[in-house]
Amino acid sequence: MGQDHPITLYNTRTRQKEPFAPIDDKNVRLYVCGPTVYDYAHIGNARPIIVFDVLFRLLRHVYGPDHVTYVRNITDIDDKINARAAEEGVPIGDVTARTTGQFHSDIAALGVLEPTHEPRATDHVAGMVQMIEKLVEGGHAYAAEGHVLFEVGTMPDYGLLSKRSLDDMRAGARVEVAPYKRDPMDFVLWKPSSDDEPGWDSPWGRGRPGWHIECSAMAKRYLGEVFDIHGGGIDLVFPHHENEIAQSRCAHGTDVMANVWMHNGFLQVEGQKMSKSLGNFVTIQELLETEKFGGRKWPGEVLRLAMLMTHYRKPIDWTVNRLEEAKSISLSFANITRRYAPDEGTVLPEVLDALGDDLDTVAAIRVIQQSAANPVDLAASVYFLGLEDHRIAEIAAKRRDEQRYGIRNAVENAFDSLLLEKIGLIESDLDQHIASRLDFIREKNWAEADRIRDELLAQGIQLKDSKDPDTGERMTTWEVVR
Repeated sequence: MGQDHPITLYNTRTRQKEPFAPIDDKNVRLYVCGPTVYDYAHIGNARPIIVFDVLFRLLRHVYGPDHVTYVRNITDIDDKINARAAEEGVPIGDVTARTTGQFHSDIAALGVLEPTHEPRATDHVAGMVQMIEKLVEGGHAYAAEGHVLFEVGTMPDYGLLSKRSLDDMRAGARVEVAPYKRDPMDFVLWKPSSDDEPGWDSPWGRGRPGWHIECSAMAKRYLGEVFDIHGGGIDLVFPHHENEIAQSRCAHGTDVMANVWMHNGFLQVEGQKMSKSLGNFVTIQELLETEKFGGRKWPGEVLRLAMLMTHYRKPIDWTVNRLEEAKSISLSFANITRRYAPDEGTVLPEVLDALGDDLDTVAAIRVIQQSAANPVDLAASVYFLGLEDHRIAEIAAKRRDEQRYGIRNAVENAFDSLLLEKIGLIESDLDQHIASRLDFIREKNWAEADRIRDELLAQGIQLKDSKDPDTGERMTTWEVVR
């Protein structure tokens, strides 16, 4: 299992690409840090969700769908959530329910598969308390003024993931350090809660967990003490992932927490860091549902493709031009998938080889664009990468299943309407252009008639003239050609 298409992945821990060999090829285990649900997810949040969805798809294909366990958590305990609830004057649960629901809706539009498990921090506080107790008992953590802190000095090789020495990190620590800390680098495992903050009973009083301990406890619960791959954004390497490693290794007495650490690069918008103060902060929901970015709504498959057009480890510049390019490529893919249902065809070996080389989605997309392979296999490859318009997939399945000509004709009409939407044309406007061209033809104004024909062709619409068999009048139909 897994030998036909070997996988090589870049390991942040070792700073090199390595052949991937799961601990147990009957249960390949992947953990990815999910969202903190205090607000709608921005487009930067979407990058790890999409990147590791592709990895999940690849692992399922190579090792079998029943042999991959993918855990992506929801952080629903956080001071940002508390502040948002207080600002809105609503219960904390209202904030987390609303933003979690929007997150699920957004990523579904991006073609993201559901993970095997999606644990929420609030459901696993008991496991966090147990892990903290083990750290205290083992001499790696201490209680102070209602807090419990991890003592980094008890772990000599702390900093291996981020390649930072403990002395350098101490030198760079802030001057103002909490007086109850033994060392400026010690980090919070548990902190006290006031009456108006969420809290749980613990040996150290009523309180709530620190951020880092959440992932350590949930990863242990679903994947074990040591698992195969841990993923997330590059911004999480330090301190979050570094602290996860420290907690987990010291609690379990293991050499590693995960064998492979994968991190996607930063995202900026139109050449600048995304920031509300700069006015370039954009959420997934705004891209999907509003005209805030580029003066139009963007389909989920276009956003996904735009994200995958850059290798996951490289920085990405999120621009309108990038989305326009992705829209054009997406349209060509739609013309491939329009004839075939998702379960037809076989994924191209060259696509699998590209993805097996440290998840090279850029090369995989290029293969589909340039390959002269059987169209049904090209379509299967588009579906495999999650780059199809789900509405077109439904139409393709209906076309296959329905046999009567009239229904097939209706299906074709539905498909063409969707492609018009992708191009940005309204069918009534297209009809008006065709009517104007027919008027020019009747007036023998061939130059204007040709101008309309050529302008539509440049947008991807080809006009076809014929004669009405009953009246002999000129008839014009159209089809999308790119």
